[in-house]
Amino acid sequence: MGFKCGIVGLPNVGKSTLFNALTETQAAQAANYPFCTIEPNVGQVAVPDPRLDQLAAIAGSAKIIPTQLAFVDIAGLVKGASQGEGLGNQFLGNIREVDAIVHVLRCFENDDIQHVANKIDPIADAEVVETELLLSDLESLEKRVPALQKKGTQGDKEAKIAASVLGQALDLLREGKPARLTVPKDEEEQRHFAQAQLITAKPVLYVCNVAEGDAANGNAMSASVFDKAKAEGANAVVVSAAIESELVGMEMDERLAFLEEMGLHETGLARVIRAGYDLLHLITFFTVGPKEARAWTVSKGSKAPQAAGEIHTDFERGFIRGETIAFDDYIALNGEAGARDAGKLRQEGKEYVVKDGDVLHFKFNV
Repeated sequence: MGFKCGIVGLPNVGKSTLFNALTETQAAQAANYPFCTIEPNVGQVAVPDPRLDQLAAIAGSAKIIPTQLAFVDIAGLVKGASQGEGLGNQFLGNIREVDAIVHVLRCFENDDIQHVANKIDPIADAEVVETELLLSDLESLEKRVPALQKKGTQGDKEAKIAASVLGQALDLLREGKPARLTVPKDEEEQRHFAQAQLITAKPVLYVCNVAEGDAANGNAMSASVFDKAKAEGANAVVVSAAIESELVGMEMDERLAFLEEMGLHETGLARVIRAGYDLLHLITFFTVGPKEARAWTVSKGSKAPQAAGEIHTDFERGFIRGETIAFDDYIALNGEAGARDAGKLRQEGKEYVVKDGDVLHFKFNV
């Protein structure tokens, strides 16, 4: 499954530089002027997971296939975007299509890189972007909710459900609060809420782009962003886009040595992915064999047939059972045979809830 993260922020905060570094491409033009990104760029990234290498080593897998995630580099928003300022609403439409918003905030001083507001204030920057997203949702619902309410009074049950949950979201937006604070009362309301594709309903990960010297511990500006994230139930990470750019093209040993020199233990990509997984409540399961060791991503709480469906729809449709080994057991017992002999290979049915790190083999019949 993976997930798609839309990278947003004001112009010149380091969005495209971060995108280039994370995806290890030069697909997005990084330039020191606003709106250098005219079309959204999409980069597929392999999700690093050392567990996959351990499993492959034990199974003697010929191929290692990590799960993938997509980053979408979306052009910089400016104040008034919801009214067509800058490059306008076309970018708001791009944001609607992603699963989560990665909001890059400039937390570094550099006189050579202009700031659209001529001052460095990540909290103010965040509020500019959030206001434009909120206004876009507000405009959408102020048109939609009255029409749904009218249909609801005429006996349309679906419209009545949608009007109830979207009316709650509209009230929040009018108070200057994001739609993600809406609490659908049942699955039907949740379905209508999701179908509305409200931008402010999406989970947010703040990425504090700091100078190289602040990459390990952050700075006062990034600390203020972490406080903001905590207050609103969002996530935040510190990344130096400059460091990530330097890592591109380095061999693994060289990377590790460079990171250690900078006081870091992992790349910014790894931090962003881990925070993103936590934000979207995602977990990883594995399939392992002599041909390949492969990682798959599902939502936390997914049952075995849903996980099987990530591999192939036939697996879900004809699901019989899943042979399951916990990751720690697979490693400790040196593979499937050892786990089977020790009674750690379990037969799980349709109601089994997949756990992070499960090594699964599905039985199915179509």
